[in-house]
Amino acid sequence: MRILLTNDDGITSRGLFAARQALAPLGDVSVIAPDANRSAVGRGITIDRPLTVTEVELRDGSIGYATDGTPVDCVRFADLGLVGERPDLIVSGINYGVNLGDDVTYSGTVAAAFEGIVLGIPGIAVSQQALGAQLDFRRRERYDFAPAAAFLARLVALVAERGLPERTILNVNVPPPPVSGVELTRLGRRIYRDRLELERSEGGRRVFSIYGDDPSYHDEPGTDFQALAAGRIAVTPVHLDLTSGDAMERLADWEF
Repeated sequence: MRILLTNDDGITSRGLFAARQALAPLGDVSVIAPDANRSAVGRGITIDRPLTVTEVELRDGSIGYATDGTPVDCVRFADLGLVGERPDLIVSGINYGVNLGDDVTYSGTVAAAFEGIVLGIPGIAVSQQALGAQLDFRRRERYDFAPAAAFLARLVALVAERGLPERTILNVNVPPPPVSGVELTRLGRRIYRDRLELERSEGGRRVFSIYGDDPSYHDEPGTDFQALAAGRIAVTPVHLDLTSGDAMERLADWEF
């Protein structure tokens, strides 16, 4: 199995290396990742300039490729032949912090896996919750990537054996140890606490902060939020079909 490993935290991420170590026994792992942090870039791509690629020696002496593009650009590089034949599987992560509920639309980690849907390649996004960080995806505290790495290896083996439903990725979020189990979940809903705050004025220019800290979530059964709160790994199948079936029915008799 040819596995592309990428992320949005950058090629020096400990989570990326933990994933590489976990996946190495399962196939031929190629690493293409951003040269710096690209968190929350979503499905952004680089179309206004050429992209640079640099060979980087990873912690185990293997070679990875760092680019000044986005996580989706990294997947495109692999698909177009930068590391040889196109991959059989895309793995994105292991991310610093969770990607749950509504946050998946912002996440560069999840976006890289989503690109597999566009290209016809199975994709997995995996994220690790910080020790003591509860569900805040922005804190950068201590991380133990062992639970996510161990589960990722088992999951990739299952995907290699059984495949994934067409045009579907798996979004995986792992709590810190001790992990109490695994749950198949749906995406939950965030409660954002953003606010407009003036940081300073510089001549005729004002500098604002518009994103608040410590977002919460709707406590609903069966969601990825609730699974993580209970100490379980959340595995959420996600697709890119954003068409609303209910709205199609409601609008069918409109006279446009």
